[in-house]
This record gives sequence, C-alpha cells and structure tokens, in this order.
Amino acid sequence: MVIAVDGGGSKTDVWAIGLDGTVLAQVTGPGSNPQLIGRERVAELIDELVQKVTAAAGPRPLVRTSIYLSGLDLPVETELFREVVNRRAWSRGVTGEQTVIDNDLLALLRAGTLESDAVALICGTGINCIGVRSDGEVVRFLALGMISGDWGGGWHLGESALWHAMRAEDGRGEATMLASMIPATLGRGSVRGVVEALHFGQIPSSELALLCPDVFAAARAGDAVAGALVDRQAEEIVLMVTAALTRLSLMNRETPIVLGGGVLAAADERLMAGIESRLADRAPLARIRLITAPPIVGAAILALESIGRHEAGRRLAAEHAAA
Repeated sequence: MVIAVDGGGSKTDVWAIGLDGTVLAQVTGPGSNPQLIGRERVAELIDELVQKVTAAAGPRPLVRTSIYLSGLDLPVETELFREVVNRRAWSRGVTGEQTVIDNDLLALLRAGTLESDAVALICGTGINCIGVRSDGEVVRFLALGMISGDWGGGWHLGESALWHAMRAEDGRGEATMLASMIPATLGRGSVRGVVEALHFGQIPSSELALLCPDVFAAARAGDAVAGALVDRQAEEIVLMVTAALTRLSLMNRETPIVLGGGVLAAADERLMAGIESRLADRAPLARIRLITAPPIVGAAILALESIGRHEAGRRLAAEHAAA
C-alpha cells in the first residue's frame, strides 16, 4: 500500500491506498501547517495518523508515503521538514524510496485534473496558486502574506471586515452591517470589544477567518463595504491565475483552472460571478473547475503515480469524479 497525506490549517487527512487504487482506510486529524504549529509538532501529528491508518488497513508492506501540506511554500521549508520526517519509521517504504513532500496545492491540482497543463488556486484560510506545464515547468508564488504581495483568504477577508467595522463604529468610516455582525460572531458586545480581546490575546487572531461568512452574508444583503471586499477577493484570485498563465505562456491555450479551499467551496454567487467574468475577459480559454471534493483525493492519486501506478490513479480519479 501507499500512504497519502493532505494537511492544511484546519485539518489533516491521511489515506492508506492499495496498489490497485482501493482506499483501504482513512483517518482525519487537526491542522498540520508547519508555519502555524511548527515542524516537530506536525511530524508528531502525522506520525500518529499514519500509525492509525496503517493499523486500520491491515498488515501490508508500505511502499511509499506522500505528504502534501500548506505552509511548505519555499524549498528550504520543504527540506527542513524532510529532516524531521526522515526520523520516522515510515519515512522510507520497502523499496527504499523516501517520502514525497510538497505543497498541498499539488494535491488540489490533481484532485481537479489529470491534464499536464493546468493552474490550481486555493483560497481557504489564506491564498496560494501554482501552475504546471507539460514540459515540467512549474510556476509558484511566495504566498507569505502581505509581505509577498498576497491578499485574500478567510483570514484577510476577516481582518479587512474588522478594519471597516471598527471605522464604522468610531465614525471614521462608512456604515456597514459588519459592525453589528462581527461582535455577534465573536461573542463581544461591540467592535471595540472584539479589537481589545484580540489585542490581549483573549481571541486568537486565527478566529478572524470565522468572519468570512459574515462578509458574504452582508454582501448578499446589499452592504456596499462587504460587497467591495468580495469583489476584491475575486480580483485577487483572477490576478494570481492570469499571472501564472502568463508566466507559463498558456494564455493562448485551453487550460483548466482548478479552484478549491473553504472560501471558494462556499460557491458564493457574487464571488464566482466576479471570477468568471474577469477570467472570460482576460483569459477566455481558461476553464474553471471548482473542486469541493477533499484534496486528499489528489494526494492519493499522486501517491499512486509516484510509484508508477498511473492506471490505478486514473481509476481512483474516475471513481471520485463520478461520486
């Protein structure tokens, strides 16, 4: 069997897959982004989940493990994490091949398409994008937040919503429904109360992502401030996608654009319409594929492909596409 791991900021999925593409066992655990909880803790978490899934799958030789995680944005981050993983018993399979380790965007991409020219973008807690071309060329982004030119995902939407709500409450900004919605969501009596709780660590900053549904709800209700945030998110997504297409010289070729992540999986009408209209104008040959299936499907396909079981990977992909 092979083991496939897909980990993000909120959860980690681990599958054991037979060499014919049959899913033998699956387990789910908490988030495993090394930037958020550290490399050692992530390795411990994955070790626990791998032991559980192999026990559930039964006594079979482990051929290889493939791990795809958010937070592995730079080559050095991947290599540092590999050093930690190499201390685990399952880091090498019976063939001696070491664990495959890469960013979770590759798992999302493979969950959405088997084509060799493609772009994948994930918009969940954060935002990131990758593009691949049939000759092996790969385009990536630093995806380190504002310092690397990024904006978007649940955390940025929530932070921006709070910024506007605070200015509305104290008179510096435009009135917005977010000023009443945000305190209710985070259990405080006012926007000021939310800000103070964040400042003193009573509310972890990660909970800003919980405000993302408020942004979409307010926009649907006609709130101009929230609507502008949704439109900005659509623009940022299209900017990343078109930049990847341009850098790969794929603008004049029909190319699948795989979109995934919690923010996109919600399929908000305004957000999706904004993405579709902008892409139709700037990259008319791009073909959007919104993926709501878990990226672990793509990680499993890649795990099978890594040992040459391409037909089993295609079978697994077809089964989940049908489902």
